[in-house]
Amino acid sequence: MAGDGSHEEVSYLKKGFCLLAVLLAIMTNAAACGTHNAHDSDNAEEQQYREVTLSLRHTQIKETSQTRLRVLLDVVDKTMAENEGVTIKMEGIDEKIHRDTKLKQEMVAGNPPDIFEVFGGADLKLYVKADRMLDLTPILEELELTDKFASLDEFTINGKVYGIPYGGYSEGIYYNKKIFDELNLGIPMTWDELMTAAETIKQAGYVPFGLAAKDAWIAGMMWNTIMERYVGIDAFNKLVSGETKWTDPGFIQGFEAYKEIVDRGFFPRGSLAIPDSALGSQLIRGQAAMVFTGTWDVNQFTGANAGALNGQIGFFSFPSIEGGQGDQRSINASYSNGFGFSSNLSEDQVEIVKEFIANFFNEAVQKRALMEDKLLPSMKLTDLTGIDPLMNEVLTVMSQASSSWPAFDAIVQPTVTAEIGIGLQELIGGLSTPEQVAQKIQAAQEKANAAHVSVSGLDASSAGLGE
Repeated sequence: MAGDGSHEEVSYLKKGFCLLAVLLAIMTNAAACGTHNAHDSDNAEEQQYREVTLSLRHTQIKETSQTRLRVLLDVVDKTMAENEGVTIKMEGIDEKIHRDTKLKQEMVAGNPPDIFEVFGGADLKLYVKADRMLDLTPILEELELTDKFASLDEFTINGKVYGIPYGGYSEGIYYNKKIFDELNLGIPMTWDELMTAAETIKQAGYVPFGLAAKDAWIAGMMWNTIMERYVGIDAFNKLVSGETKWTDPGFIQGFEAYKEIVDRGFFPRGSLAIPDSALGSQLIRGQAAMVFTGTWDVNQFTGANAGALNGQIGFFSFPSIEGGQGDQRSINASYSNGFGFSSNLSEDQVEIVKEFIANFFNEAVQKRALMEDKLLPSMKLTDLTGIDPLMNEVLTVMSQASSSWPAFDAIVQPTVTAEIGIGLQELIGGLSTPEQVAQKIQAAQEKANAAHVSVSGLDASSAGLGE
């Protein structure tokens, strides 16, 4: 699951929206008229347009996202400098508000920003179904970018590309090498070894696993991998078709395993009150020996950000679980966070979009994001020299994985994702049993599945844009 950055973070708290019988079918064309096509003037260094304006919404507002924001701003400035008369208006917004509330409301109304961050998979499918997304297939072909990406799978629907990932992510366990050396611990290779190591860490006075569960998506990360180990990614895919159920034995085992970590006191006390911004700091402060998170946090684990632990933080993939039906050497890694573009754009706006894409999606910018922001490149790079040692460790672990798969929220419907978040928080708080949580999520799954198949056209509930 993608987070600040890449997957990057995803709120699973329920957002209520009014049901609409039919989405608005009339699309409003943005007013912009131009006289020159940016790709027809090969001899002109600077293209001229008459007051072409584009809105661009991003979520890089946190202190830890400033490097990523600088890269984006440089691309925007370059695009405007090369095209006289063009203005790109930037809007920064909290990721959870953008993804869970504002963008959904705009998609229902038919007035999303011109350029915006979008999460691939389940989210994107809803917006494509509502005819809100610009088909980028011909643009990528024109710019000769179609084959330059590591994967466009989560942004490809019915053979057409509706978004471009600006980076990838991978999830796993970051650990304090000093604590592991102090306690003479090796890298756990099995669930039993992980639990034994966690108990040793706890007895030594450290928190085994950092957690910041005020935002439910944080709790969902390690749970997602545990569940994949038990049931396999195909079982997640079959939830949407009804071929598998959250109440099946394998899923129950996954919830029980997560509850074991809770019951044995391996998470910090009061984790339900800790915000996601404090997750990485638990590791950096030396409070927690391990933190399960994504590569979007690598930047704070390296250099001056890591303080005394610079060079002392390592990474390993979640260990195998005996008897599990999933791929025990797989890793949650994908390319879910990207840019989407409104289907409302005028011809001149589309021309500037091409310029923006060309300026952003090239090897130089991708290498810069990797070096400065530790963002996994979404494009195939020919030069990986000089990268940070921790990032190199992550890339090595990824290369050794037998397979990779996307986070569950890229598979199941948003309403189901919200119920999962609530259920995990209830498990952490001791308010529900694994069986009770599974039953509630299954009820949400059946409702979402029924809505999807029972209504055709642009109904808000069938598109998942309302509840």
